[in-house]
Amino acid sequence: MAERSFKKEVELLRLGAGQEFKGEGILAVTKALLQSGVNYVAGYQGAPISHLVDVLSDAADILDELGIRFEMSANEATAAATLAASVNYPLRGAVTFKGAVGVNVASDALANLSSSGVTGGALIILGEDYGEGSSIMQERSHAFAMKSQIWLLDPRPNLPSIVKAVETGFALSEASHTPVMLELRIRACHVYGSFTAKDNVQPAFTMKEARTSPRRATDRIVLPPASYQHEKEKVEQRWPAAVKFIEEHQLNEVFDGDADDIGIIVQGGLYNTLMRALQTTGLADAFGATRVPVYVLNVTYPLVDSEVIRFCEGKRAVLLVEEGQPEFIEHSINTILRRASVQTKLEGKGMLPLAGEYTGAIVKTGLIRFLRAHRPDLLPGSDPAATNAATEIAASLVSPNVQGRPPSFCTGCPERPIFAAIKLTERELGRHHISCDIGCHLFSALPPFEIGNTVMGYGLGGAGASALGSAEGKRAIAILGDGGFWHNGLVSSVGNAVFNKNDGVQIIVDNGYSAATGGQDIMSSEADNRQRTTRNTIERAVRGVGVGWVRTISRTYDVTRMRDTLREALLTAAKGPKVIVARSECMLNRQRRERPLLQKQIKAGLRTVRERFGVDHDTCTGDHSCIRLSGCPSLTIAPNPDPLRREPVTKVMQSCVGCGLCGEVAHAAVLCPSFYRASIVSNPSRWERARAWLRRTVISALQRRLASTSQAGVRA
Repeated sequence: MAERSFKKEVELLRLGAGQEFKGEGILAVTKALLQSGVNYVAGYQGAPISHLVDVLSDAADILDELGIRFEMSANEATAAATLAASVNYPLRGAVTFKGAVGVNVASDALANLSSSGVTGGALIILGEDYGEGSSIMQERSHAFAMKSQIWLLDPRPNLPSIVKAVETGFALSEASHTPVMLELRIRACHVYGSFTAKDNVQPAFTMKEARTSPRRATDRIVLPPASYQHEKEKVEQRWPAAVKFIEEHQLNEVFDGDADDIGIIVQGGLYNTLMRALQTTGLADAFGATRVPVYVLNVTYPLVDSEVIRFCEGKRAVLLVEEGQPEFIEHSINTILRRASVQTKLEGKGMLPLAGEYTGAIVKTGLIRFLRAHRPDLLPGSDPAATNAATEIAASLVSPNVQGRPPSFCTGCPERPIFAAIKLTERELGRHHISCDIGCHLFSALPPFEIGNTVMGYGLGGAGASALGSAEGKRAIAILGDGGFWHNGLVSSVGNAVFNKNDGVQIIVDNGYSAATGGQDIMSSEADNRQRTTRNTIERAVRGVGVGWVRTISRTYDVTRMRDTLREALLTAAKGPKVIVARSECMLNRQRRERPLLQKQIKAGLRTVRERFGVDHDTCTGDHSCIRLSGCPSLTIAPNPDPLRREPVTKVMQSCVGCGLCGEVAHAAVLCPSFYRASIVSNPSRWERARAWLRRTVISALQRRLASTSQAGVRA
C-alpha cells in the first residue's frame, strides 16, 4: 500500500495530441514515456523519485493497453540490468531509482551496459537526492556518468523542459548508442505546471517480436577483445555522435541579455533558483527576461566545446553555478577555454560555497559577489557592509530560538518497542556493538534510543557486523528492515553470515512494507496484490539459506517478549547466526487504511470503538520511563496536579493512536501502574448512553460532595 494513490491522476495519461496536461512533474515524466513509445520500464523506489514507481503501478491498465512491460525491481541493480533488452533490439527502455546510492548499487550493470552500448534508447531516470533535504551521504551522480561515459541530462525544472528531456533522451541514446541519465531534483519531481500533450505511442518494435526472433552479436558481449573495441567506440564514435546531436537539436539553451560582457553558466536543474536570485537583484523579471546572458546546461555531460567557447568569447568573466563537489563542470570548462586560448575568467566555487545545496539565498549571495568583482554598476546602492551586518543580526536572532528537530519514528511505530527492548536488555547485559541499516529503523541512532555504531548501506546491516562475528566475547547485533532484507540483505547479510558461521544476532524489522520509501508492497507483505506475489515469509527465506536459530515475534508491542527473546539470542549456547524476525504492521500504513473506513462507518451511523491511552496523574511518579524508553511524540510532560509534589507528570496527547507501547515499556521497566486504556465509542447504543449518563451523574455528585467537604475544612 503506497503512501499515495495516483488512480485519479493517471487518467491524465490518456490525453491526446493538442490537449493541455496539468499536473505534477512525476506524472509529466510518465506521460513523456508513453509519448516516446517506451517498451518497458523498471524501477526501485527511493526519494525523491519514489512516486514514479507508484504512478506506473497505478497506471497498469494503460501500460497493458500499450503493450508496455513494467516491473517493480528487487533493487537498483535488477532495474539497471533490465536495460539489457535494449542492447540487441530496437526496444526503448527506462529505469528509475534514487540518485547516488541507487547508481552505486546498479554500478555493475550500468558499467556493462555503457560498455556494450545500446541499439534501442536506454534512459535512466534518477532522483538526484543532494542537499539540505537529503537522507543520504552527499554525493552526485555526475561522477558515475563521467566514469562510465553515460550522458547526463539536467533539464530546467518545468514540465515542458522535463517532457522534452525524456523524449530527446531516448533519441540521444539511439543516435549515440549510449545509455542516458536524466536527473531530477526534488523540486523538479514535485513541480506543478502544464504542457501540450501528444498521443501515446505504441512501440514500433514489440517485446513479442524480440522474444520470437532473438538477436545476438558477439561484439556486444563485454569480453576481450570486444571490451577494448567498446572503449575505442566511446571515443571515436559515440562521443562525437552525442555532441553533434546535442548541438543540432539545441538541447542546451542561451538566454541573451544586454550586459553581454559578463555571463552565467548554470546547470539546468538550478535555472529557477538562479532566475529568482537575478530577479531579487533587479536583473531579471518573473518571466525569465534577464539582463545578464545565461547559458543553461540541460546536458551537463558531455559538454559541447563549441557552445562553451561561443558563449564565453568576448566576455570579461563568466560565473558557473554548479551545485556540489568536486567541481567537475568547472574543471572541464576551464580546460575547454584554455585549450582554445579563450582568456575569459571563469568564476565558480570561489564565489559560491564548495559544497551543499544552492538555495536562492546562497545563489544570490554568490551572484552579488560576482557582480561586485566584475560589474558593480549593475548593483546601484548596494552596501556590502550593511548587507553583512543585516545577515549577522538575523543569524543572532534566529540561532538561539530555533531548535534542531531530528527525524524520528511516527506515532505508534512498531519499531519503537524493538529498540526499547534493546535498551532494557543493555541494562542487564551491558552494551553491544550494533550495526545499523538503511530505513526507518535508522532513527534509532538518535535520542532517545541512541543505538548503533555504523551503517554501511541498504540491506548491509548484517554484513556491517561481519568482522565482529566470532564466537568470543559479546555477540554483535545487526539490524535490518524487511525492505533492505529483500533488496540485498538475504544474500549479503544473512546468507553471508551462514556461509562464514557468524555467531552474531540479526534483528529483521518486518513492518509489512518498504515503509521508508513510501509504503510499497514487498515479498513478505500480507496484503493481496493483483500484480505481484506477496506473503513470502522472512522466516522461511532465512531458514532456506541455512539459519537454524530463528524466532518470529508477531507483535512487537509486547516489549517483555521482545526483551526476553533478544536476551535468549545473546546468551544461547547455539552457534551460528541467530535471527529474530520482529513483525508488526507499519502504523502509518495501517492508519491510512483504517481511518477512511472508520470515518465512513461513523457517517453511516454504525457503532465504532477506538482505543486510546491515558495517564492517571494521581498515580504517576514522574519517573518518565515511558517517555525515555519509547520516545513516542504523543507523550509529553505536564505540571503535577498535586501541590505537594514537584515532579512533572506524563501526559498523553490527542495524537495517540492507541498502540499501547507507552504502557508496555513502563510495565517492562518499572511495573508502572499509572497507564489506563480508554475506549472512545462513536454512535453508542442506548444502554451505553444510559450507562455514561449514570456515570457522569454519580461522579458529579461525588465531586460536589468532595468540594463542599474541602470548603468546610478550610472554614474550620
